[in-house]
Amino acid sequence: MADVVVGKEKGGEQRLVSLPLSRIRVIMKSSPEVSSINQEALVLTAKATELFVQYLATYSYKHGSGRDKKALTYSDLSNTAEESETFQFLADILPKKILASKYLKMLKEEKREEDEEENDNNDECDDDEAES
Repeated sequence: MADVVVGKEKGGEQRLVSLPLSRIRVIMKSSPEVSSINQEALVLTAKATELFVQYLATYSYKHGSGRDKKALTYSDLSNTAEESETFQFLADILPKKILASKYLKMLKEEKREEDEEENDNNDECDDDEAES
């Protein structure tokens, strides 16, 4: 396998991956299509996950506002998910944070628009019936 070694176990031995393999196994087994998991597949999935998270964090840091503060923030990650085509699939998982009051206002506006559309549709139906 790779010569890259990251992290250390309790006994001081070096490990290939940093993520806990038992947790990854549980996540993988939660899929109904998976019946058994090969140890090599488990390690490769863990390593691929680490590399993906590292790339996401690096990209978000470089393209975000955290560079000025030397910190990676949630808003940097959510902006990356929203703006980058590569990470677009994460937009639902990393939504932009909004205040509860703004969210409630948005819900009221959407409900009002739906009610207006419903009323317009009812008026059109009434007009059609009157013409018949």
